[in-house]
Amino acid sequence: MSERVRVDLAAHRRSRPAPGAHAELVEQTPVGDVLVRELMRVQLGLALRLAGVVAVTLGGLPLVFTLWPAATRVSVAGIGLPWLLLGVAAFPFLAAAGWVYTRLAERNEADFAALVGRPADAPQRRG
Repeated sequence: MSERVRVDLAAHRRSRPAPGAHAELVEQTPVGDVLVRELMRVQLGLALRLAGVVAVTLGGLPLVFTLWPAATRVSVAGIGLPWLLLGVAAFPFLAAAGWVYTRLAERNEADFAALVGRPADAPQRRG
């Protein structure tokens, strides 16, 4: 096996250190690590909360049908309500949940970037 080598490109981008929290990230200091961990914690919390909403909503439907058997006999346009909700309505619900997650995650990242205060002359990454 070959020996692993760490390549730090951030050190080569600038000849002078960036001011404030941005420098902490670029230089990979313990403070920068704390900032990144906090962003990861916020993103994980968002993901877990949204996953909980999806699990309770979709996972609760069979429980509703078990506790309220009359709902299984309801039909809309000739399709049974359980089939309609679990087989058809679940997909737009999941797409909406994904859209909401993306919007909120991007907002968290924008808040993080504002907190860090990226210098105006720093190159912008597009991905």
